[in-house]
Amino acid sequence: MKSVNKLFGAGLLTAITASLCCITPVLALVAGTSGIASAFSWLEPIRPYLIGITILVLAFAWYQKLIPTTIGTRKEIECECETELKPKFTQSKTFLGIITVFAIVMLAFPYYSGIFYPQTEKQIMVVDKSDIKKTEFKISGMTCASCEAHVDHEVDKLDGIVNSKASYENGNAVIEFDRTKTSATEIESAINATGYKVTAKKNN
Repeated sequence: MKSVNKLFGAGLLTAITASLCCITPVLALVAGTSGIASAFSWLEPIRPYLIGITILVLAFAWYQKLIPTTIGTRKEIECECETELKPKFTQSKTFLGIITVFAIVMLAFPYYSGIFYPQTEKQIMVVDKSDIKKTEFKISGMTCASCEAHVDHEVDKLDGIVNSKASYENGNAVIEFDRTKTSATEIESAINATGYKVTAKKNN
């Protein structure tokens, strides 16, 4: 039973570790310390391996729970005790089920993390279209949709932002803004404050 409990812990640990790079930006937003958002971005390259380990560990734990070993069955037959000891909750199938569901929720976190970011709605008054500028910012450190949402959320706080679209796949953010109300330098500072870094910028 101890080995099964260790499997529970290992599966849970790898599931959480696999999603740390995407959980951190949300925690940073809640804590108001956006600078730590990219602290675990180095985990992204090994995320597929951590997901694989989580699946294998939990699958083996379920195998041990659902298919008892021959030796274990023999011992149960030989030991006919008058009172049956009820297994601890932490050793039950229910607990393993809870651990499995939690692990799935953690592994899927990058796909729904955007819902934790409040929608910033602004009324933008554009006096002259010639004042609208479009700039592409190359950004390092973004690893998932959660990172995109974090960058867009911080940029949208600035006055004069018309549209902000960050992409971790492209490693950039394309931002339209009113140059009479903000500047590329202010936008760059807002992005850098998240913990991700602007490496280059180009006017479109």
